[in-house]
Amino acid sequence: MYNRRFSNALRLGYRSGLEIKNKDFLVKQGVKVKYEELKIEWEDLMYRIYTPDFVLPNGIIVETKGRFTAEDRRKHLCVKLQHPKLDIRFVFESSRRKLSKGAKTSYGQWCEKNKFMYHDRIIPEDWLYERGKDMHPDLIPFPLKKVKRK
Repeated sequence: MYNRRFSNALRLGYRSGLEIKNKDFLVKQGVKVKYEELKIEWEDLMYRIYTPDFVLPNGIIVETKGRFTAEDRRKHLCVKLQHPKLDIRFVFESSRRKLSKGAKTSYGQWCEKNKFMYHDRIIPEDWLYERGKDMHPDLIPFPLKKVKRK
């Protein structure tokens, strides 16, 4: 069942059923969907590019997550530190899911601790109506002087 849903998502140009569900919700709400169009440079011993799932017309960046791995969490903390003015929010399949087997902290608790807004299953309508305008260029460059690495 999982592989069939995943292959369906890939066939439609998405990486998960949760992304498709949120895209369909945005279209139904009359929101112009920008899917994986924004690129954000960040540094992690080398310069990388983060491509968020959705950018709302008001500039809010939405990342949908079924699994929220340690690598994802580290990346988002680095991006937030390096681009503090970006409003990045999460939509989880379940924010009550634990960070790892035996962990006491859930995805939602991690977001609260690190000051990220989040919601379960679908982008909340009130996020769509917040003031703002998408002023993001297609590429948000690394904000500091880049160091040449050998």
